[in-house]
Amino acid sequence: MDIPSVSGEEAAIADAVQEALTRQAGHLEVVRNGDAVLARTHLGRPSRVILAGHLDTVPVNRNLPLRREGDELHGLGTVDMKGGDAVFLSLAATVPEPRHDVTFVFYDQEEVEAVRNGLGRIERELPDWLRADLAIVGEPSNAGIEAGCQGTMRVELRLEGRRAHTARAWMGVNAIHKLAEPLQRLAAYEAREVEIDGLRYHEGLQAVRISGGVAGNVVPDEAVLAVNFRFAPDRTPEQAEAHVREVFDGFDVTVVDSSPGALPGLSAPAAAELVAAAGGKAAGKLGWTDVARFAALGMPAVNFGPGDPTLAHTREEFVHAAEIRQVASVLREFLSPR
Repeated sequence: MDIPSVSGEEAAIADAVQEALTRQAGHLEVVRNGDAVLARTHLGRPSRVILAGHLDTVPVNRNLPLRREGDELHGLGTVDMKGGDAVFLSLAATVPEPRHDVTFVFYDQEEVEAVRNGLGRIERELPDWLRADLAIVGEPSNAGIEAGCQGTMRVELRLEGRRAHTARAWMGVNAIHKLAEPLQRLAAYEAREVEIDGLRYHEGLQAVRISGGVAGNVVPDEAVLAVNFRFAPDRTPEQAEAHVREVFDGFDVTVVDSSPGALPGLSAPAAAELVAAAGGKAAGKLGWTDVARFAALGMPAVNFGPGDPTLAHTREEFVHAAEIRQVASVLREFLSPR
């Protein structure tokens, strides 16, 4: 925890991870890619599992160095997600002959814009390292399995009017006033809930920003409404866009960005084994994580890590040591030969 690794500054922690894997896990093939470190077994098992965790954190906020209070570890990265990384490193060193072949991916720059994410670089430069039957991402999930994830889309509605002096307002057309209709549609919108593989996903369509206005005495001629759509993983981005355009039929809609969701895929053999090892319980992930990147590569993916995700990125970030031990125990049972 005490090795600073703010996004873009992961060299020191990548060095430490690489040295630890090389020294303590000699049974693994280890490679370095930028400030990402990858390791894997070659045991000829019929299936392969990826354990993936990002090494970077958000900026320091008076929450280093690490401090321990009883069972609680307080400090930057304890939740997001060095607790999960620690579990994976422990397994790499202590389970030399797992039941599944295992690939460990410790990657950089997850907490910044998607184009810098180390997984994208690895996919381009070392694609065979991201082939498996199941991906487990150690993002905080309260030590419970959260399968798949929502897709996300941001759109903008642009409303046009005509400028005029507010003293002669009837000579203009107020673009901000035109927002009333799409806002009413949003207020009346009933979000869909869908069940996939026994897991429930709840969609959401929300206004997140309004911009417009020229001056205190001018009727505005333009207003922009930004809307975020969190959609269930049974919709493709194209289907999600079609739905948003249907909701706002008659308005100028521009898609700003879009990321697909990830189906849980819990019927896959390796995924079913993991759920069984965790006590047979799983939930749908509300939000978007890098499981979507793995799902796009054709494998089921889950989030499974210690820590409360609502504490991520906060100065009060902390994790219970018991959750770290619990996740390690479940994954050890999942990987250990029977």
